[in-house]
Amino acid sequence: MAELKNQECPFCNENKATLREEEIDIPHFGKTYVFSLECESCGARKSDVEPGEEKEPSKYTFEVTSEDDLNVRIVKSGEATVKIPNVITIEPGPASGGYVTNVEGLLRKVKEVIEHSIDTEEDDPVMKKKVKNLLKKLAKVMLGRESLKIIIEDKSGHSTIISEKAVRSKL
Repeated sequence: MAELKNQECPFCNENKATLREEEIDIPHFGKTYVFSLECESCGARKSDVEPGEEKEPSKYTFEVTSEDDLNVRIVKSGEATVKIPNVITIEPGPASGGYVTNVEGLLRKVKEVIEHSIDTEEDDPVMKKKVKNLLKKLAKVMLGRESLKIIIEDKSGHSTIISEKAVRSKL
């Protein structure tokens, strides 16, 4: 692992950031570079995952049907679109980073995005009700009481859902 200490932090401009780069081999994904930044001064943390090799575009579909499915590993590249039908679509963009998580971690991220939208939709009672219903649905899924479909589409082919239940198809 390569590490550079006392670098300038892009958030607070103090020379207290540590930059790390690590090459790892992820099953079903291949050679991967993990980059991270951590600042001692302001506490900022940022990470990204980049593929080390080219792959075919792909699409993964996974049905969450039980609590055990929350442990299924997800690898998402910065170029992937994450779709949860009737809940949210997360498009890639300049701020979109890659990450390795599990289904529960992805659902927690989605929950945070939805909760944040409550603050921005304070004056719209219809939207507020819709947001509360989405949060209830996510809570039921996380308790294994309701199913949910997750779709990851990736032009770079570097995203995956590591489960025998995941269906891979061409994009």
